[in-house]
Amino acid sequence: CSAPAAAPVRRVGVFGGTHGNELSGVLLVRHWEQNRAKIQRPGVEVKPFLTNPRAVEKCTRYIDCDLNRVFDPDSLGRPVVEDIPYEVRRAQEINHIFGPKGSDGAYDLIFDLHNTTSNMGGTLILENSRDDFTIQMVHYIKNALAPELCPALLIEHPSLKYATTRSVAKHPVGKYEN
Repeated sequence: CSAPAAAPVRRVGVFGGTHGNELSGVLLVRHWEQNRAKIQRPGVEVKPFLTNPRAVEKCTRYIDCDLNRVFDPDSLGRPVVEDIPYEVRRAQEINHIFGPKGSDGAYDLIFDLHNTTSNMGGTLILENSRDDFTIQMVHYIKNALAPELCPALLIEHPSLKYATTRSVAKHPVGKYEN
């Protein structure tokens, strides 16, 4: 008995600027917005996206609250009122563009680019050990970069549902670089 074939990955979001003071992803997204041919491949739509433009403009982590923590059902379902935190409203916009989170219509993959001051080099962050696609993708990336190291960190928790920007996609992956 063989496992059913996974659906092909057709729509990919590449996020930069989830935290406005992490500039590597911002610079790459801006570059790819100007040079889309560098990331386009036949049969795959790749959308570079600046996730938190106000925080990027101010070169600060966030404006009202951490955008990478508000993709939970309560925040995404919150009524839009005048005093709603900027990042909560932005999360709702991102969920509308790339989701809805948990739906068949959500983007297949979101690759969220971050910086860190931790000494972890270029590290891939995964949230689900049962996601065959991301496990195979990490294996491919690690082999393609060899002999350079590219650690993968699994932050899976049995009862915690992640509220990260990338969690909108069917296959969320974070990339951290110091």
